[in-house]
Amino acid sequence: MSRTTSPQRLTFLALAAAVASFSLLQSLVSPVLSTIQHDLHTSQSAVTWVLTAWLLSASVATPLLGRIADMIGKDRTLLVGLAAIALGCVVAAVAPNVGVLIIARIIQGLGGAVFPVSFGIVRDEFPATRVPSIVGILSAVIAVGGGVGIVLAGPIVDVAGWRWLFWIPAIIVVATAFLAYRNVPRSPVRTPGRVNWAAAALLSGWLVALLVPLSEGSAWGWGSAAVVVPLAGAVVLFAAWITVELRSRDPLIDMRMMRLPAVWTTNLVALLFGAGMFASYAFLPQFMQIPVGVTGYGFGSSVTEAGLLMLPMLVTMAVAGTVSGPLSRVAGVKAQLVWGCALGALSSGGIALWHDRPWQLAVATAVFGLGLGLAYASMTNLIVQSVPAGQTAVAGGMNTNIRTIGGSIGTAAISALVTGHLRPDGLPYESGFTTAFLVMALTLAATVAVALLVPGARRRTALAAEAAERVPAGAAR
Repeated sequence: MSRTTSPQRLTFLALAAAVASFSLLQSLVSPVLSTIQHDLHTSQSAVTWVLTAWLLSASVATPLLGRIADMIGKDRTLLVGLAAIALGCVVAAVAPNVGVLIIARIIQGLGGAVFPVSFGIVRDEFPATRVPSIVGILSAVIAVGGGVGIVLAGPIVDVAGWRWLFWIPAIIVVATAFLAYRNVPRSPVRTPGRVNWAAAALLSGWLVALLVPLSEGSAWGWGSAAVVVPLAGAVVLFAAWITVELRSRDPLIDMRMMRLPAVWTTNLVALLFGAGMFASYAFLPQFMQIPVGVTGYGFGSSVTEAGLLMLPMLVTMAVAGTVSGPLSRVAGVKAQLVWGCALGALSSGGIALWHDRPWQLAVATAVFGLGLGLAYASMTNLIVQSVPAGQTAVAGGMNTNIRTIGGSIGTAAISALVTGHLRPDGLPYESGFTTAFLVMALTLAATVAVALLVPGARRRTALAAEAAERVPAGAAR
């Protein structure tokens, strides 16, 4: 069967709505933090935890719920994730203070599992010939969703207020959960076992110890004990986690799977590419909002105008993700990954050198969107194609996490470059942005080199078959 049937179309619609809902929450709040800070009468350091709490929650929950999904069924875990998003959105929408809003964002973050679970469902429910195309489209939905949040935040706040940044997703997610309940079949592939709670605790520990100082380092001071001690603790906890996983008869994350050539190379690409992707989302709108009359650079855009300048990237991202599936039959998934990284590097270099006119940024971001669409889809397809069916969700969860970690590192590094030397009026110098985007270009150029190490299609097929043979009898049924 090569065509998608009507029930499968409804399944795909439910999955697309699920991943779109969560991806919107990645960026919908960040452009209006100052508005939330003023309305809730809180400090800047407190309101940044609205982002940090969501990041930590999603990072911890995604691989853990991915493992649970492989065990009890991806359909059930998808509904749990959607319920968490809906509940978190409602609590956030009525939050009387920043403390309740932070708790709401933690609840929302538990929905991060919808990404890897959705890709696992695609592998279980759709014909193998259709999987690359569907994965590509879903990847485009995720990538575009993150950018759409930046575009929509300003108009929604201007018209209805910031609380509707949560009411609207809550309504959408409730409808999506109903659609998923009716149209996502029960998972045919499961990996019986138990959750290794010691490994889960260590995984959570090193992620929190790593991501908190990376997120707060610029405010706390990179040389302070509040940053150095947790980072050192993250190294220790990471080593302990690896040791526990290697010795476990029922690991949370199978280290044999993580050592597969196609998996570790793709994850390394995700780490580096995430650094460039998240930093672009964070600092391009900031650059656009710099008042040109005061600094001699930037465009003095409002939040809404800066979001609109990101539209070319969203359009090309959607196009690239949509065509990535059919293109994989001609050019191959690895080639798309290489070209996606190369286009990202080219775009970042272009922004560093030419950013005096809006059309220059529009062209550069359009090129970056092409790179994002191709790279995002190909990374996901490489993971899906390279691991046993019973480990799809947990492997996808770790790839998502690694991309997030890369984004945290990249955002922290770029922030240090942009804000390391400020003008007397407190605004960044133009040279800070120029240097930052050149560093991003070099990082993405390095990503091209790593992408070239990904095994070719024939080698991936052979390695995947070997990995499937090593799965214990009865583990996938």
